Amino acid sequence: MPIRHLVAIGAATAVVALSGATGAVAAPVSADLPQAPASGWEPRPEDYPDTVTESDLSIPMSDGVELLGDLTRPVDANGDVVTEPLPVIITITAYNKVIQGSGGSPLGGGSSGFLVKRGYVQLLVDARGTGTSGGTWQVFGEREQLDAKEVVEWAAAQPWSNGSVGMSGPSYMGITQLFAAGQNPQGLKAIFPQVPSAEVYRDVVASGGQVDVGFMPMWLGLVALTGTVPPTSGEVSPEVVLQNFLEHVLGTTGTLELLLNAFSGGERAYDGPWYQERSTLLQAVPNITVPTFLVGGHYDLFQRGTPLIFQQLKEQGTPVKMLLGPWDHLQGSTGPGVPDAGYGSLSELQLRWFDRYVKDLPDPTLDSDIPDFTYYELGSGKWKQRDAYLDEQRAQVYHLSGTSSPGTPGQLVDGSEVTAGESLVAPLAAAGLCTRSATQWTAGFSNSLPVPNPCNDDNQYNDELGVIFQTEPMAQDLQILGPIGARLYSSSVTGDGLLSVHVSLVHPDGTVERLTGGWQTISMNATDEAKSVKLDGEIIQPWHPFTAESKHTLALGEIEPVDVEIFPTGAVIPAGSSLRMSVQSFDLPHLLPTLENVPAQAGAMITIYNDAEHPSRLVLPALSPVTPGTEHPETPVTGQPTEATAAATSSVGSGGGYAGTAADRLPSTGSPVGALLVLFAAVCLIGAGSASFLRRFGAVSAADLVRSRLVP
Repeated sequence: MPIRHLVAIGAATAVVALSGATGAVAAPVSADLPQAPASGWEPRPEDYPDTVTESDLSIPMSDGVELLGDLTRPVDANGDVVTEPLPVIITITAYNKVIQGSGGSPLGGGSSGFLVKRGYVQLLVDARGTGTSGGTWQVFGEREQLDAKEVVEWAAAQPWSNGSVGMSGPSYMGITQLFAAGQNPQGLKAIFPQVPSAEVYRDVVASGGQVDVGFMPMWLGLVALTGTVPPTSGEVSPEVVLQNFLEHVLGTTGTLELLLNAFSGGERAYDGPWYQERSTLLQAVPNITVPTFLVGGHYDLFQRGTPLIFQQLKEQGTPVKMLLGPWDHLQGSTGPGVPDAGYGSLSELQLRWFDRYVKDLPDPTLDSDIPDFTYYELGSGKWKQRDAYLDEQRAQVYHLSGTSSPGTPGQLVDGSEVTAGESLVAPLAAAGLCTRSATQWTAGFSNSLPVPNPCNDDNQYNDELGVIFQTEPMAQDLQILGPIGARLYSSSVTGDGLLSVHVSLVHPDGTVERLTGGWQTISMNATDEAKSVKLDGEIIQPWHPFTAESKHTLALGEIEPVDVEIFPTGAVIPAGSSLRMSVQSFDLPHLLPTLENVPAQAGAMITIYNDAEHPSRLVLPALSPVTPGTEHPETPVTGQPTEATAAATSSVGSGGGYAGTAADRLPSTGSPVGALLVLFAAVCLIGAGSASFLRRFGAVSAADLVRSRLVP
């Protein structure tokens, strides 16, 4: 088999196994359900019939490292490359342009050919230390952020560029756009980030203070594996190829150390300067002024972060729009469900955005056709349009009542008399395995398989592994939009443990549709109320420091209020259906405790209390009318900051009773099948890489090159 075919097989398998970005299918939307009104806008026809790609352009960075990029340009009817300077769309990837850019079309995001044939140039670049580029991977470090700015300015100055630049791409490629835009590079006019992160620690690395084991190892492995595939164009010298390979191997060692450090309870297990340097919400978003179009997913890895980015940009006056669909990370990256919103395909949306802001073509109906915030409402299947995300919501409070025991759920009551209760959450490690959470935190890989996953459709099996609290059937629709807060008064036999909270819609037939979830390690529950988001005096999105210094293990018998951040959603609990909150003590394969906390987690018999002294409750951001008598804040608890004090230190936003802005929240300074695919991908990639190197180098002495690189 030809080497390049082996490379392609291994790479494609790696992508499916580790990021699953091919073949993703969007969550179905029934054709008879109301959809967003179709826009009258139509995409303009192609200007050119074909494209051509020039591989391995050298892009020099200011520190001497060279990045490599592939340039896709239009070809006219005579077969000649168009030499007229054109606007440039840049995508910076960590997944190797050799794999990702087949024909110049980025893996994930809209088709580059669609834009290039309409008068753009597409530049696909490997990030420092990844793919075919030189240097050592920094995992979004400061130097890598500067690279993004320098790539934009380099492209804007090239003879094939007219000086106007846009950026596109999902996930890593979306995050890189934010870091570039936050430095205001000359020539950048607009960006289109899909499923980007805001605060990498809280969004994905350590939800609630436990370490992610579902996505992070796969993702780091994907970058490492794809970094072994060398350039195929022959434009790069063998010496440079081998040098880059060695640097990538060293970078892989660094990422392995990062994982081991976090799992062992080292510095990377806690929030701090390393993660803050890589926070787009802290480092980039406050400085972004160019028009930004965001795409997010209810079941995305960055379900929490992308709406925070939208909110911050909206508050600071940056032109911004967001489309939030019923998508996991892979679906939000490839965009097959985007047309369901009624605004056209992903490629058409990008064309419209870039035509308006990069080409500066008139589009007088853009804002009237596409409101600033469009979201798919879970529970109804309807697309909703708004000019804001958090503005007119009110706090809908449901108190826990009674005791949840096997076969007998407790109640969620909206202001009526509460029955005192104590509910025991046992440490059952199977919790989380059969949930949409398991699909979400493996990036949606199971949704790429040809068989349905029943665990996505009914959460009741998982609910039985913990405690359940549920309302009576709703008398009227309850619409919610935004983050959800749960305050659960808890004790633990070991003084620690995880509260894994699922918020669900219970249909009249008993099916439990999981809407969203949240997680909190009890010992990491210290709360910074000044950075927490409040609604009518209630914490709706708690902010925890997640530092080693803030860690506090409960004494035996000690009861503390644990504020759980439940990731945002947009949903309706229809009349006749019920709202449910369930709590377990594990969420596999999503989270595991650090090694030092395994004993405390394994033996964590947790008790949740609800009575007059311990008013455990769930707080929802309601768009529909709030039930009278439920909006009163809790009497302050001894040892906790009072809500009056917190309100004084966190200024009220412009509407909806929300206290604090997005800026206030900034820090102050798999399956067996998947495992087999990963193994197969590794064998293919490493074998292909080794064979390719042997063929390319021929008589070149690898030993000499290694010696010259590593020995002074």
